[in-house]
Amino acid sequence: MKIFLGPAGNCATAEDRTTLGSFDRIKELKLNAQEIEFVRKVYITEKTAPEIRDKAKELGISLTTHAPYAINLCSNAKSIIESSKRMILETLKISEMIGSECVATHVAYYSGLTPEQTIEKLKNNLKDIFDEMKQEGIKNVKLGIETMARISQFGSLDEIIKLCKEVKHAVPYVDWCHIFVRNNGKIDYKEVFDKLEVLKLDHIYSHFSNSKLNTLTGKFVDVHVPIKSHPSFEHLAEEILKRKIDISIISESPMLELDSVKMKKTFEKLGYKFN
Repeated sequence: MKIFLGPAGNCATAEDRTTLGSFDRIKELKLNAQEIEFVRKVYITEKTAPEIRDKAKELGISLTTHAPYAINLCSNAKSIIESSKRMILETLKISEMIGSECVATHVAYYSGLTPEQTIEKLKNNLKDIFDEMKQEGIKNVKLGIETMARISQFGSLDEIIKLCKEVKHAVPYVDWCHIFVRNNGKIDYKEVFDKLEVLKLDHIYSHFSNSKLNTLTGKFVDVHVPIKSHPSFEHLAEEILKRKIDISIISESPMLELDSVKMKKTFEKLGYKFN
């Protein structure tokens, strides 16, 4: 059993705010993971990738990446689908070069399709991506399909499990807060892990933060807030330890690495010992 914890993006408390400087801060805090954020574009080049890969390996930092947000593989516009494929492939290529294990991706909006039609369209477009990956020799990084909070976006847990059952190169990227929001402020960690068992995953990649409560509507919304309320991190940690799950948990809290440290302390309080 191995647990990896770290921030989404470079550490906010690092003296050197570069990626390499962030790695130093992660090591200082005794964390062991980071997600490299390509939210708008892939900013790491083929020239700089080896230095990032080597330093992460030297410090024992597990890397994941996040593909740009401007992706919709089910758009009604062919040009958007083609640009989405290019962005995903560019992310996968650089991710492979830096040693990232998995790419978190917001793959699609429904764009007027039913969930079943969306899955079929995604299967066809993902096949093109995986064919290109094979030609490019990209074989060590997984494409993670992220669970989404907004009902306009493809990405309920059940939909993603169904897609990943039918597309062998894709894996779920579980965003616990998104599941909580999509389910109207409810999450059953046991049920989530039970559902994931069908995929026989050897490692689970995930995001965690708390969700903002809209006091006017009484509903939780897809706005990340520091980890101190809902959903409960301690209950998640208890279920992970009970099942002895290998997992990466990336903090998307505004507190980034400081909330990763808080997660680490929660696991340690429950008896887990980090190396």
